Amino acid sequence: MRVSEAFRSAIDNLSAHKLRSSLTMLGMMFGVGAVIAMLSIGAGAERRALAIIDKLGLRNVVVRAKEFEEEEQREIRKKSIGVSLRDVEAIREAVPGTDLVLPRLQIEPYKIISAHGKATAKVFGVSHQQPELVRMGFSEGRFIDAREELTHAQVCVLGAGVRRELFGFAPALGKEVKINDVWCEVIGVLAPESVGATSVQGVSVGSTASEIYLPVTTALRKFEQSPLRSPLQEILVQLAPGANARETSASIQALLSRLHGGQADYELVVPEALLEQSRETQRLFNVVMGCIAGISLLVGGIGIMNIMLASVLELTREIGVRRAVGARRSDIRIQFLVTSFTLSLLGGLAGVAIGVAIAQVVAVYAKWPTVVTLASILLATGVSMAVGLISGLVPAIRASNLDPIEALRYE
Repeated sequence: MRVSEAFRSAIDNLSAHKLRSSLTMLGMMFGVGAVIAMLSIGAGAERRALAIIDKLGLRNVVVRAKEFEEEEQREIRKKSIGVSLRDVEAIREAVPGTDLVLPRLQIEPYKIISAHGKATAKVFGVSHQQPELVRMGFSEGRFIDAREELTHAQVCVLGAGVRRELFGFAPALGKEVKINDVWCEVIGVLAPESVGATSVQGVSVGSTASEIYLPVTTALRKFEQSPLRSPLQEILVQLAPGANARETSASIQALLSRLHGGQADYELVVPEALLEQSRETQRLFNVVMGCIAGISLLVGGIGIMNIMLASVLELTREIGVRRAVGARRSDIRIQFLVTSFTLSLLGGLAGVAIGVAIAQVVAVYAKWPTVVTLASILLATGVSMAVGLISGLVPAIRASNLDPIEALRYE
């Protein structure tokens, strides 16, 4: 028997029992769908994590001020002034393996207005070297320069969303924006981002679309802050080429511990370590979901084996007739193996459609990026076809071993 003839025979047999065949394929459909959906969600999560890590900078270390309740904050301030410019200078001078050490503070705005409208945004005071540390694209203008930082200039750079709220379609460059009681000239507008505000391993990263940047000196001198708050919210440290992130962060930790009088009013974020943790979490997620999907495929394989064993009984007389007219044992084995393979193949193809649909639903309704790859489709369908072949092996051998005379007598 030729394989093409066996396929036609298998399609005819399955078509004759549509409901039974469809129910048998359900296990394969859901198993393959689960594998594709799991891998696509995992790939989307990895891409999202990489985008966030890229924003933080893989070769950076971030020192962040912690927030406490007012009473606890008051006690801490008796021993530590918090993250400050003193820490910036100390890290620059005492910690080897650092290229850039930049301050960043956040202002609490109660009013952001222009001649065209008002907006809600986060306002940050940053160094003019910020674009050297964190990637920034510009749709208009430029970033703060060294002279403006040195002279405490009242200038600002707007995120794309803030620019839209304040000016709409009107020109923004050279216009004035009032932040609290300080008027600032717009010198630049950031390009829209593909990744919005999100977090990885518990570390949140904001979207620049709703942010405004001022010179750090202007933010420190011309905006009021609560005396209990840390003067700076972050210190961004760029590592020199070849520097070990863990060793450098340990040195920074030891230095800050002495400067802060042993008070843990700050935390260190190492993006390189975050990336490794994210990948480890993703590997664990893939293993767990793979086991779940594997169980579904196993159940599907058992269903195929069960229905094929039942088919051996149904087709016993037909097998006897075929053997009597010259069919070989190998012909009978091929017929049953191809039928089992066809069941798993059709179930796998339907499962691909289900998996892609699940991935799209997750992307739309959960706002979670998903990436359906050719590798995930090939893996899922390949496993389902292998399970189908293995499941059909025992029924095929049993059918080929039937005695022709006994088979012809079977009713």
